[in-house]
Amino acid sequence: MNVRTATALSAALICLASRGAFGQPVEIQDPSGKPWWEAVVGPFAIHFSNEDEHTHVYLLGLERNQPDGWIWGFSAFQNSFGQASAYAYYGYRWEGLFGNPAIYAKLSGGIIYGYKGEYKDKVPFNHNGFGLGIIPAIGYRLTRADAVQVGALGTAGLVFTYNRRF
Repeated sequence: MNVRTATALSAALICLASRGAFGQPVEIQDPSGKPWWEAVVGPFAIHFSNEDEHTHVYLLGLERNQPDGWIWGFSAFQNSFGQASAYAYYGYRWEGLFGNPAIYAKLSGGIIYGYKGEYKDKVPFNHNGFGLGIIPAIGYRLTRADAVQVGALGTAGLVFTYNRRF
C-alpha cells in the first residue's frame, strides 16, 4: 500500500471516528462492569520506509478486557515480509482521554513469533523467531461495541485495526 492510499484511508477512519463530535450521541459505556472480549481485525499497515520487500499485512486477533483496565490477547498476522507471525501480550487500557469518554489508549507488551531468517533482526531480542514487542495504541470507540485503533510498530510503521466487542 502506498503512502497516498494509506493517508486517504487514515483520513477516512478519522472522519468516521469523529462522528460523535458532530452532535451524534456515542453510547460507549458498558454499565455491566463485566469483562468482555474484542475481535480485532487489522486490514492494513503503513510503513515508515519504502522497502521493495514489504508485503501487505493482515491481522486477526482476540483480546480480553477487564473492567479495571487490564488486557491480554493474541494476534495472528502476516508480517511485512510475508511470514506467518503471532503476538501474545498483556497490557493496560486507559479510558476517557482528553475528557472524551470515546478516546482510549492501550499499551501492550509480549512475545512476537515469526520473524525468521534474514528478517530476524527486525524485532528486538529475537531468538529462533521469538522476540519481544511493545505496542502503544490509541483508539476511538464509535459505539459500545465498535472501535477503530492505531498502533505504533516501533520505528517500522503503524497498524490500523477495527475492534468489535462481544
